[in-house]
Amino acid sequence: MDKIYKALEIAAMAHEGQYRKNTKIPYIAHPVAVGMILQKAGYSEEMVAAGILHDTIEDTELTIADIEREFGTEIAAIVAGCSEPDKSLFWEERKEHTIEFLKTAPVEIRVVACADKLHNVKSIRTDEEQNGDTVWTRFRRGKVQQEWYYRNVIGSLGYASKFPLLEELELEVNRLFQMN
Repeated sequence: MDKIYKALEIAAMAHEGQYRKNTKIPYIAHPVAVGMILQKAGYSEEMVAAGILHDTIEDTELTIADIEREFGTEIAAIVAGCSEPDKSLFWEERKEHTIEFLKTAPVEIRVVACADKLHNVKSIRTDEEQNGDTVWTRFRRGKVQQEWYYRNVIGSLGYASKFPLLEELELEVNRLFQMN
């Protein structure tokens, strides 16, 4: 549990002042929820810590070297694998890279990425239930492109092997995009 508590502290400090896309929800709620999904599913302390830290190098001042120094190479590798390499690229290029990368990524990275996507989809669905289709205006790309992305991510995450969280993600994506 020490790694999890340390990850919570570091992620909370790193994400301080950040909010979820055009909401008043503090950003830290997302990585904590990802960690909780992983813990509930029975994954290791390292996987839970990586889930909590998964957005730090992408969205904060922390570097992969910082994560490796504080948590070791295993957690750092998972966090690095869950991060988009170049935020300056167009949305489509970044998402296509993620889709291709996840096909052959180690299972630990695929599981943490799946928990991340699972929480994102659940959050979008909750927002859509409360606010209707206006939720899609928060994103750089709308509902059609988001559906394309999430459905392709499901295929990539399950390309090498299946795992229980993937089934839950597929169910949630189908609910969100009304295709059950």
